[in-house]
Amino acid sequence: MNVVSTTDPRTGQRRDTDLRETSDADLAALVSVAASAEGWLAGLGRLGRAGLLEAIADSLESHRADLVATADGETGLGAARLDGELTRSAVQFRMFADVLRDGGYLEAAVDRAAETALGPAPDVRRMLVPVGPVAVFGASNFPFAFSVAGGDTASALAAGCPVVAKAHPSHPLTSHASAIVIQSVVRSMGGPDGVLALIHGQAAGRSLVREPAIRAAALTGSIGAARAIQAAIDERTDPIPLYGELSSVNPIIVLPAAAAERGAQIAEGLFASFTGSGGQFCTKPGLAFVPSDEAGDRLVGTLREKVGAAAGAVLLNEGIRDAFLAGSATLEQAGARLLARPEVDATAGFTVSPVLLEVELTELSATLADECFGPALVVVRYPKAADLDATLAVVPPSLTGSIHVGADEDRATVRALADLLAARVGRLVFDGYPTGVRVSWAQHHGGPWPSTNSLHTSVGATAIRRFLRPLAWQNAPEWLLPEELRDGYTEIPRRLDGRLDAGRR
Repeated sequence: MNVVSTTDPRTGQRRDTDLRETSDADLAALVSVAASAEGWLAGLGRLGRAGLLEAIADSLESHRADLVATADGETGLGAARLDGELTRSAVQFRMFADVLRDGGYLEAAVDRAAETALGPAPDVRRMLVPVGPVAVFGASNFPFAFSVAGGDTASALAAGCPVVAKAHPSHPLTSHASAIVIQSVVRSMGGPDGVLALIHGQAAGRSLVREPAIRAAALTGSIGAARAIQAAIDERTDPIPLYGELSSVNPIIVLPAAAAERGAQIAEGLFASFTGSGGQFCTKPGLAFVPSDEAGDRLVGTLREKVGAAAGAVLLNEGIRDAFLAGSATLEQAGARLLARPEVDATAGFTVSPVLLEVELTELSATLADECFGPALVVVRYPKAADLDATLAVVPPSLTGSIHVGADEDRATVRALADLLAARVGRLVFDGYPTGVRVSWAQHHGGPWPSTNSLHTSVGATAIRRFLRPLAWQNAPEWLLPEELRDGYTEIPRRLDGRLDAGRR
């Protein structure tokens, strides 16, 4: 087995760890143990799993210092950013504990036997049940919140599904440490090892989704990674879903009145949004539509000054660094004019300069509208808001679309643009920036292809829906039914004979 190595992106220094890539034999054993752990999660019930998730959140926070220090050494994201991200991970586990206690996620419905217009009808009861063990692929840019201790793991465990997590090679030690925290909590509650397992290595990741016991997979990563995983899934005799969050350019439209009223403020927020954490957010804005008037000139001038004075950005790994350099060069070759690229010391590690580029609306092409992962922004200058309608069709569908609106903006124009974006994104943002995805019940973090390949969200309460399937019981004896479907159960919302019963909340 190959030794797993880790790299400090600030220096580029690589060192071996005590970890090994997972062999096929070890993988098969881990998946088998995971499959057997499903019964323990089911036995906990909703409330027991809620307690498990809250205990995991508490343990993550109690190990905060060590986890953050480990992640900082592997990602270069900085202690402040990582400290906030670890809090986000804990919040996600606690939110899914609330989801479990609420019980509405089960979509429980009871249709009692009755005479109907079609004659006698049987008793039918339906709710959502776990799909079985799932594969979770950790993301490079979120070593906590979208990795081993992330929302995919939290929502899968909440659903009652054991997790086999594939560690991202950019932070193997962080993945290992996170897994130990979760596994220790499970053991403290008398649970088996298979509730959460961790594997290493690209080959092991492909083999993982071929394992018959794996019933779904979740990925936050590139289109290339998704295609490789999907190709492995296609080798199965039975298909399973891959829930991928993949590529997004996240356009921002600044309307004329907004630019006139608060251009400097918008420039400040836009700079922070596209350069924060090295521009390595899936919701980073890659295109900003700015009016071609004096207010727009001032906004772009402020943005240009801020980018020109910016420090270098440390990217997560060599591959991301190389792709960013190639991508920003392609933007220039495709006709984007360079407005700012500060001189930085790029000799050590994976440091790059933020890049600000500009094109006219009529020059925007599919190449210029493609995602460049990292601190790059293309400003698109437009003469009139009405001219944006046709051009927005060039922009790939995205996770988000944002509109900055002034007090005197024409409402018909705003509505038309909002309708155009709504058909092409999963979240509409007004007078704000797409980075900073709230963890909440109403959140939707998804969008049309290529931003995702799924209708489901990977953030928020309904992320649990990815790991559940419907099951109906017809004329079943009451003792065999889940308690949530038995007569007289009032602890959760249910639909009884077609009428919604909120239950005792």
